[in-house]
Amino acid sequence: MTRTSGANGGGQQGSGKLPRKRFYRARAHSNPLSDSHFPIPISPDDVDLSQHYPRYFPADKGEHGDGGGDAEAPRIRFADVGCGFGGLLVGLSPLFPDKLMIGMELRDKVTEYVKERVLALRASNPGQYDNISVVRTNSMKYIPNYFGKAQLSKMFFLFPDPHFKEKNHRRRVISMHLLDEYAYVMEVGGIIYTITDVEELGIWMRTCLEKHPLFEAVPEEEIKVDPVVKLLSSATEEGQKVARNGGQTFQAIFRRISLQEE
Repeated sequence: MTRTSGANGGGQQGSGKLPRKRFYRARAHSNPLSDSHFPIPISPDDVDLSQHYPRYFPADKGEHGDGGGDAEAPRIRFADVGCGFGGLLVGLSPLFPDKLMIGMELRDKVTEYVKERVLALRASNPGQYDNISVVRTNSMKYIPNYFGKAQLSKMFFLFPDPHFKEKNHRRRVISMHLLDEYAYVMEVGGIIYTITDVEELGIWMRTCLEKHPLFEAVPEEEIKVDPVVKLLSSATEEGQKVARNGGQTFQAIFRRISLQEE
């Protein structure tokens, strides 16, 4: 994860000082169907992991950090789609210290904030937070460019843009078409976590997942003991705002299953 200067007073690499969020404010949402200008890897093999996880992929051991050894290199296993200011990643990192995870965010200023936040956390907590990173990208277009078949074990969609107008429903990050792509990059048994404070969107996401043949609802008894679930509503800025206002949330948590013809 390369370091670039934060706008108007951002953090500095190695300082351990967290960036100030007010300098990285951006529009709440971006149009996911518009063309943006940022580098896109041609395939998952072209993702330079040494830029994101230098502890695991030292740059001097080759582009992907494996050094040509026989040991299988770690792969990104969790993806937080539309990660916002990175609260979920920060919460997940100590819970799963051996799992590489990445946030995917379309807004440039917000992505820059997360980069600075991760660098500051690494500097002030040596040996921790080396397993999280962020990339600026459009997940609705480029998921297959970042992840291979059955690579991910968890995907997160926390408080996504509801796109209330019916003509904009095609912009929603959960849809039957996009679930095909998510199913491709998820391993059998992997879990998709969704949460929203918009009831209509909650029903939409649950309905899409229920209709898709490669996902089934996680039983309630499993949800109750899953340590990740409590973070869905408490780790992010959006979730905290909903809690402060006494709002209701709607979750849909589904598991990737297999079909005989796969």
